[in-house]
This record gives sequence, structure tokens and C-alpha cells, in this order.
Amino acid sequence: VMGVQKREGESHDPFEVVIENLKHELFPRKHEVMDTDLDEEALKTLVHRFKALVKERSGESFPEDPMTQLFGAIHAVFRSWNNERAVIYRRKYKIPAEWGTAVNVQAMVFGKSGSGVAFTRDPATGEKVFYGEFLIDAQGEDVVAGVRTPEPVANLKSKMPSTYRELEKVCQRLESHFHDMQDFEFTIEDGRFFMLQTRNGKRTGVAAVRIAVEMVQEKRISKKEAVKRVPADSLSQLLSPIFDHESRRGSQLIARGLPAGPGAASGHIYFNPYEVEARVAAGEKVLLVRTETSPEDIRGMLAAEGTLTARGGVSSHAALVARQLGKVCVCGASSLQIDYERGILKVGDRVFPKGEYLSIDGSTGEIFAGKLKTASSEVIQVLLEKTLAPQKSPTYQNFAKLMEWADEYRRLDVRTNADQPEQVQNALAFGAEGIGLCRTEHMFFEGERIDIMREMILAETMPDRQKALDKLLPLQRGDFIEIFLALKGHPANIRLIDPPLHEFLPHTEAQQKDLAKKLGISVERVAKRVHDLHEFNPMLGHRGCRLGVVFPEITQMQVRAIFEAAATVAQAKITVQPEIMVPLVSYHPEVKHQIQLIHQTAKDVMKAKREKFSYKVGTMIEVPRACLIADAIAQEAEFFSFGTNDLTQTTLAMSRDDSGSFLPNYQEKQIIPQNPFASIDTVGVGELMRIAIEKGRRTRKTIKLGVCGEHGGDPDSIRFFHDLGLSYVSCSPFRVPIARLAAAQAALS
Repeated sequence: VMGVQKREGESHDPFEVVIENLKHELFPRKHEVMDTDLDEEALKTLVHRFKALVKERSGESFPEDPMTQLFGAIHAVFRSWNNERAVIYRRKYKIPAEWGTAVNVQAMVFGKSGSGVAFTRDPATGEKVFYGEFLIDAQGEDVVAGVRTPEPVANLKSKMPSTYRELEKVCQRLESHFHDMQDFEFTIEDGRFFMLQTRNGKRTGVAAVRIAVEMVQEKRISKKEAVKRVPADSLSQLLSPIFDHESRRGSQLIARGLPAGPGAASGHIYFNPYEVEARVAAGEKVLLVRTETSPEDIRGMLAAEGTLTARGGVSSHAALVARQLGKVCVCGASSLQIDYERGILKVGDRVFPKGEYLSIDGSTGEIFAGKLKTASSEVIQVLLEKTLAPQKSPTYQNFAKLMEWADEYRRLDVRTNADQPEQVQNALAFGAEGIGLCRTEHMFFEGERIDIMREMILAETMPDRQKALDKLLPLQRGDFIEIFLALKGHPANIRLIDPPLHEFLPHTEAQQKDLAKKLGISVERVAKRVHDLHEFNPMLGHRGCRLGVVFPEITQMQVRAIFEAAATVAQAKITVQPEIMVPLVSYHPEVKHQIQLIHQTAKDVMKAKREKFSYKVGTMIEVPRACLIADAIAQEAEFFSFGTNDLTQTTLAMSRDDSGSFLPNYQEKQIIPQNPFASIDTVGVGELMRIAIEKGRRTRKTIKLGVCGEHGGDPDSIRFFHDLGLSYVSCSPFRVPIARLAAAQAALS
């Protein structure tokens, strides 16, 4: 109320410091002194010192008038709405700042005999067991503040049997009335039991699923209510590896970043993706640590246990790819200083050379020194690792039951963003219904492919460029054969090459020399090509369909690889459904040019292979102009897939990688309600989507509409996409269960 609290640099509440000092004065030889050890004279001394502390810190005397105290407390509650903790809490749980808060004024029971906090079920596991803590000779604040160590509520059974029986009745009555697990506070005054308050209890993801499923089985709630009740994002806790509790408690926290890829990972830190690959091949557990990541780092991210970056937000490249790979990721840890030349990471005064162990928690953003022990979730053990039988895991059985109910109610299909067979298999195990985004450029970074790709980019004549493309064709064809086989008949939305060509070229002098030697050309020629392809703003440069228009042979090679793979799989009597997507369209002639090329290549392949197969052609809607001319684009495109990452960037004129430095401040100042790269901006970006959908359907009534941006895995965004009437959302494999549940909740809301 009067602002007497911990100052910067202080570790303890100042009032607790006063209490502890007095205890040490009065009981210098006693190891542990309880508050109840203080007699009347000691308490008078404590009150005097408390008042002195208030006067010293606030400059005002402690008020004696009860009404002054009451209104001071009321005003303090209102002021608390804007303190740092409240702002952070609202941001996490997406609570609008304009709601404000309320104050209850009520008479309280003193509770001389004791008080406690209890749950009608275990909030950590969901087990139906009376769970809680109490203190004898204490008030409720003592229990929740942690100033004394409470006892398990089960001990009341022997100490106060009648009170315990009353508590058991209260548990049953509360759940019968509220139909949910309750968190309640109670007090005992001279043997009489009083309830103080109750509320729906906070719980872990594991507990949320178990409680929902078991309450259906107990006939307390319906299946619909169970589906609506579990926060969709909480499912990530059932899928993520976690740090062992004891190991975590004994470790040193050195920094914090943004939690970008749920889970926990420990490993030797390395700063170069190639070195990461080599160390993993040698049998090491590794973390890739970068200032920021680029597409070429995919090799390191794929091999590493997790990724840690000093820059970038929750929609940065590192975060996007990590979630797709199901990898742990912490981004934007600004206190990290990475010296690539010396191979060291500095955090404050501490220096960590490459090869040293760090541990990162992608669910909290915490970074620890040393190695922490982790374990896979039971759901992962059942579905992916196949090391645990489903019937031996109650956690998995509850998860599977909830997913089954969710699928009964959702209308949106859920696909996955995947460009490797293993990712496809993982996504299908999680319930995905196909691929919503296959990023073909990711296929060019492995093994010898990057050098062939660079040979193509460095070619000065059309025949030389075609020679390199001819080398890439069988490699890419093989990739798609494996992907189609892994899909088992489900559709695959495949995006043609999107990033600018300079991203494939080496930028350091040493790398350029190495490439020149491999290709048998001069290093000057390599350096000149790198210089010529340099772009000041590559995000808005020569990329996407613009590459295919200028270099149609690139588009021809890619679609030939796709269609030859489709023909091969179709000849084996396996259903295949390729959907070719043209990226970054701004003009109707662009998409017309590319789609005509795709159709012609399809005819050529069918004729050569003597095999017919069905396919669709469409485009990625990711710039505002495309939304505004969607009726014209729909003359050529059979589907629209909204690339909401780039559509958000181009609509807001805001870089997703650079905005992390100021967006939190924007949220604190209530300029924006939430990060637009994490949850769709329904007013701006969403309105452009509405225009595109309306115009697209005006031209082609049966047009298929989907979302393949990272928003496809965000529950709030999924609710909006459901309302827009989209056909499907697509997200990273490990977010598929979240999207399935969120889609069901959207349908039921």
C-alpha cells in the first residue's frame, strides 16, 4: 500500500529482513526460530520496527485510522493493475488491459487455530485426491507467502479429525456445484471451520487433460465441455521433454530469452552449423548458438538438440524452423555476446568457450550453466519413439481420448509444415491430414546439393545453368518420392523456391575460396556474383515467383521433379495429391506465367511417363496487393494459401526479426494487444484476408483456402480462421494436436 517492497538489488522482502534480524537477536543460538516463538514483548518491538521501516522507506507514518487503511488498500489493488507483474501476466494470458480489475471488501475470520489452501484434485497430475497444505496457529497469508513451511493437509486427519471430515465434504460439494477442480482457502477459528474463497484451480497441461477426461467418465461434464475446457496451448506440455526436477533445482540460471520452441535440451555449445553437424556425427549432444539464424543454418538446427539465439523474436527464422522440427529453442536472449572468431559466448562476466555445456528451457526461456537431465514425454514415447505401449500410459490414453473428441467437433482440417519424410511421419502420428507447406529450398542445403545449387547460381549462360539444374532434378525427385510415400495418400502443398539466390552463396572469403576451388573457377568470379546478387532489402527483393519469371528453368526443374515423383508413386498404385504453390505473387500476369509453365510441364511428364495423376495449382497470398486483386488471381489459381508471416510483415511494414526489440514496449504501452507475429492481427491483416476470400470466391466458388503461416498453430488465430470459413490450417508437426483442439474449440464457441 505504501510502496515498501524489495528494491533493485535486494533479495528479500524488507519486512522479512526485520523479522529475521529480531529473531537472531532474541535467539542467537537457535538454528530455526518460528514466528510463534516471539512473545508479546517481542511482537511489540517488531511492530515498532515495522513502523520505523515504513517511515524510512515511504517518508510517511503508518496510518492508524481504519478508514485510511481501508482506502489505501483499495487504491493499492487498483494501482496493481499496471505494475510489471500484472502487465507480464496479461501479456502471457492475453488479457485486455482495458478490462481493469476489481476489489472485494469483506470481513475476515482471524483463524487462530490454523488456515490452509487445498485443491479438490492434484493440480500437477490431475489425480483425484484431496491435495493441499495447512498451518496451525497461522493465517492464510503465511501459507501462500512461503514464510513458514506448511504441512500436508492429510495430516489434519489425525490432528483435527472433525475438520478433516468437513473438508472432504466441502471438496465433494464444490466439484458437484462448479463441475471443475477447485482451489480453495479455509481457516479454523477455535475449532470452527470456515471457507474463505474458491476458484477454478490452475493446473498443468497433463492435469488439465486428465481432469477433463475423468470428469466426463464421472458424468460431471459433457464431451463438448471437456474439449472446451483444456487450453489448447497447454498440450505442448504433454509433448515436450522436460528437465528433471532435482537437476533443475541444483543448477545455475545465467540468462533468460524468449520461449520459442517448447521443451528442454542440454548440450555442448557450438557456433557454426557445420561444426554442429560434425560434433553430432561424432556422438555429441549439441546446442547451436547463433546471434541469429539464416536458412543455411538449417543443417545445424536439424542436428542440434536445440537452438539459442541472441536476436530475433518468437516468429524469427530460428523459432519457426525449431517448432517445425520439434526442436527446443530460446530466442532473443539479449544478454548473450557471441564472438564467432574466438569461439566464445559471454554472459555478463562469465565466458563459455565452444564445447562447454549449457541447458535451455524452451518453455520458460531460461538458460542454465552445465548439463541438466531430460526425459521424453509419454506421448512422444508412444507415438514417435514406440518405446512405450499405449495401454501402459494413462497420460497418452487421456490425450488420445481428448483428441478423438476434438476431431468429432472441428470443421477445419489440420495440415503440417514439413519438408522431410520424418517430419511428415511425425505429423501424421499427431493427426495431421496432409502437408500445408513444403518449403522446397530447405532441400537444397544438404550434402552436395548446396554446391550444385551454387554452381547453378554462378552459371553465366543458360546451358551452364541448365546443366546444374539437371544435376538437382533427380535429387529433388527422390525427395518428393519419399515425401509422397510418407503421406500415404494425403495431399501435399508444395511451395516453389522462395528465398533470394544470394542466401545460397558463401559470404566469407574463406568459404568463397573453397567454393571456387570445388567448381574450378576463380574466386574473383564467385565474389563478383555474391556482390551482384546482394540486396539492400532481400525480403522485398528478387525472390518468390520473381525468380521463376526471370529464370523459368528453375520453376520447370522443380515442377518436373514433383510430377515425375507423382507419376512414379502413382504407378505403384499409391494415391498422390500434389498441390503446386507459386509464392509471393503481386500481379495477375506473374501467377498466369508460372501456372501455364506448371500445366505444360505436367502434360510433358504425363506423356513421357504414360501415367495420369491429379494435381492442383495455386498461390501463396502474402502481400497486400494480392489480396486486393484476388478475383483476378483466382482465374488461374485453384487454391489460396495465406502466408500470414509475410502478409503481416508487408501489411505492417514491420520485420518479424527486428520488431522483437520494440514490440514488448508496444504491448506495455497498450498500442497493440499482442504480438502480431504470434497471433493474427484480425483488424488489419485479417481484413485483407477477408477481402481476398470474398474476391477469390466471387471468381471461383470452389476455391480451397488455407493458412500456412506460423499463425496456423496459434489457438486465437485458429478461432479467427474458423470464422473466416477457411478449409484448413497448417502448422509445425509438434503443434498439430494444439491446432486440432483449437479448431474444435472454435467450432464449439
